[in-house]
Amino acid sequence: MFDFSDLKVLADLTRQQARRRPHEVAHVFEERTTTFGELDARASRIANGLIALGVRPQARIGYIGMNCDRFFETVYGCLKANTVLVGVNWRLAPPEIAYVLSDARADVLFVGAEFASVIEEIQGKLETVRHLIAVDGGHATWPAFEKWRDSQSDVDPMLSIAPDDDVLQLYTSGTTGHPKGVQLTNANYIAFFDLAQKAGWADYEAGDSNLVAMPNFHVAGVNMGLVTTGQGARGVIMKQVEPARVLDFIAHYRITNMFLVPAVIQFLLQVPGAESCDFSSLKRIFYGASPISEDVLLRATRLFGCSFAQLYGLTETAGAGTALDGPSHDPARGKLRSCGKPYPGFEIRVQGDDGSSLPQGAVGEIAIKSPTIMKGYWGKPEATAAAIVDGWFLTGDAGYFDEEGYLYIHDRVKDMIVSGGENIYPAEVENALMGHPAITDAAVIGVPDEKWGEAVKACIVLKPGAAATAEDIVAYCKTRIASYKCPKSVDFIAALPRNPTGKILRRELREPYWAGKGRRVN
Repeated sequence: MFDFSDLKVLADLTRQQARRRPHEVAHVFEERTTTFGELDARASRIANGLIALGVRPQARIGYIGMNCDRFFETVYGCLKANTVLVGVNWRLAPPEIAYVLSDARADVLFVGAEFASVIEEIQGKLETVRHLIAVDGGHATWPAFEKWRDSQSDVDPMLSIAPDDDVLQLYTSGTTGHPKGVQLTNANYIAFFDLAQKAGWADYEAGDSNLVAMPNFHVAGVNMGLVTTGQGARGVIMKQVEPARVLDFIAHYRITNMFLVPAVIQFLLQVPGAESCDFSSLKRIFYGASPISEDVLLRATRLFGCSFAQLYGLTETAGAGTALDGPSHDPARGKLRSCGKPYPGFEIRVQGDDGSSLPQGAVGEIAIKSPTIMKGYWGKPEATAAAIVDGWFLTGDAGYFDEEGYLYIHDRVKDMIVSGGENIYPAEVENALMGHPAITDAAVIGVPDEKWGEAVKACIVLKPGAAATAEDIVAYCKTRIASYKCPKSVDFIAALPRNPTGKILRRELREPYWAGKGRRVN
């Protein structure tokens, strides 16, 4: 187990591991293996390459591509160059990708082969991007990543870096139709490493084999890679999650620890022959990003036979918050619907509308105060001030504490929908729907879904005399926003319920679908 108290800045992660275990394997990706010594040298080459391109400290560096070893090499290179990596959600529609890169004012953009055509399509809108690099090579005009990287010096630039300097800018879905860039700093992440380890779940051993499978643009995906490297463990990187391959990877690579969203765990249970797979290497499975049903959790614990830990956190808290440890997963404890207890060093409270703390058992908004709370939303001081009040980050989640100090998520103060671990805001979907010529009014809600936890439902009011089918509306929506955000079902209604100020009463729309459920998230 690694002592993170010696870590001063995140750029030291690969430096320290290269000194301790230069010849041990850091990354496995398909047919490639990379040692810690090689990883550190490549980080230096990438840093020097960025500096040679004229990139200044704290500049934003975009990356759009599937999971791979080169993503993490780029992360560590950006750290040494004191630049800020912006992982772009490749599931977004082209206009959304253009918005994120333009909002971030990205200087350089690394592009995976699968997304070259998308970037070519929107390149004229990327006014700040001066250089494009083809992660997988093979592009007619963009430099190939490996050739560009290997032409640089491997002498560590050793730049002066401050604890408050940003290291990652991850985008969250926006409540007003646009995503917001979350600024996470060196200090945020060093606190995260230390406190997550003290919380009892991030205490990997050097030589452990960890599956890095969640998308690299999510805080959970990048965190799994960073903590794995920081602990000197081996990161087995999966390009994208395929349930049958996950089971194969566990046996083939002797996976020790892995983080998965609940929907993926459910998919694993459905793989034919899963019960005959070899899971003897597994120590722990971490899960989070959306709630999990008790049935799925109990079936998974029986199948995998290892310890489970639920993690609750947000991008704005560097993914940290509470942990439900292995012993608390004993059904006899009655805690399976809880998301656990706060990390050491965290203050978490449930507060009322006036900001005052509520007593045990009372439902209110969950607020977090910790050293992992983001610096702010990039370029959005008003949104930052609304989200962080007197040092407390307001999560938008409603919950309560039980008599033993376990936190339970009850509902959402905000209207966010969580589907398969993806955050979806109704306003964003409604903005897309309202461009349809037949629609006069629209509201979007989350409804229970056995596979994804929640599914997006659109409630549509058509213009007088207009006609449209559910298929028409969904197809139109897919031209405006990412497919995963689009409605999975459509209800046509005469009018939307609104309060006297005109606000849509989503609870009234949701009620028929959530009636009888103990909590209003799934």
